[in-house]
Amino acid sequence: MSISVTPGEKSKPDDPAAAPVVRSRPSRAKRRQALKGWLFVGPLVLGIIAFQLVPLGISVVASLTTWDGVTTPRFVGFDNYVHLLRSDPQFWITLRNTAVFTVCVIPLTVVSALLLAVLCNGKGRFSNAFFRTAFFTPYVTSIVAIGLIWNQFFTPSGVLNKALDTVGVSGPSWLTDVDWALPAVILVSAWHAIGYPMVILIAGLQAIPESLYEAARIDGAGPARRFLRITIPLLTPQLFYVLITQIIASFQVFALIFVMTKGGPGTATSVYIYYLYQKAFTFGELGSASAMAWILFALIGLVTFAQMRLQKRWVFYND
Repeated sequence: MSISVTPGEKSKPDDPAAAPVVRSRPSRAKRRQALKGWLFVGPLVLGIIAFQLVPLGISVVASLTTWDGVTTPRFVGFDNYVHLLRSDPQFWITLRNTAVFTVCVIPLTVVSALLLAVLCNGKGRFSNAFFRTAFFTPYVTSIVAIGLIWNQFFTPSGVLNKALDTVGVSGPSWLTDVDWALPAVILVSAWHAIGYPMVILIAGLQAIPESLYEAARIDGAGPARRFLRITIPLLTPQLFYVLITQIIASFQVFALIFVMTKGGPGTATSVYIYYLYQKAFTFGELGSASAMAWILFALIGLVTFAQMRLQKRWVFYND
């Protein structure tokens, strides 16, 4: 490219890209469209700020104070965290109960949901809408109603003990026995939660190509081998999602404990969130309760992070 320059003139390259870009202002129609978008999104954004971000900020500040919700808070730094971790035995009892609850309820829920999903998928007798709805109904039923109903089952003269009496077994006092109260709550919690993971797993089963099963049948693979070699590996993304969501939900169990046992007998069913509730609304220790909330947030974050790292070893994505 040749450029001729005459005296008194600046060189002008022939490249049009070198020309200055003129930025036009948004038209009135575009501005009106953007305004409409903000009008639709605005209430949601304000709700998130008012009911999520602001309370989060308040809880962070409250966790660094001693505050009963009425008097002026007094700044104490990280004393609430130190006291919980070093000087509060009830904190560790509730953490242990929550861990036991989670370790027991997760396998029970996931395995049961997987079995029901296999039964409700395909062309079997359980694959119609009636059974799917029946298995899903507990999940959308009020947890308070479920707790009250199951309380009647677990009374010494309830249906469950009467059924055990018919086979010559003396049933325990489920909800007032230290050894049986937590297992009873675990059973009810798994029964209540089973519907949601079942639906997720049914969707995953329906996404598996039937041609894979046909090829396996031709090769002589039986039902068990097809399930272990095809179904389970291709269902691992859904199983991973179910595992994460159910663990988070188990760490936050509260309503069922509150309705059925109120943490008793003694501290047998006192879980983490129930003790947090007691700290805030029974003992008036909002600062300590806020510190417990952030400790739980850190624990859930660590567990989720560990799961995200480990999922590379066992989750298979069908790209």
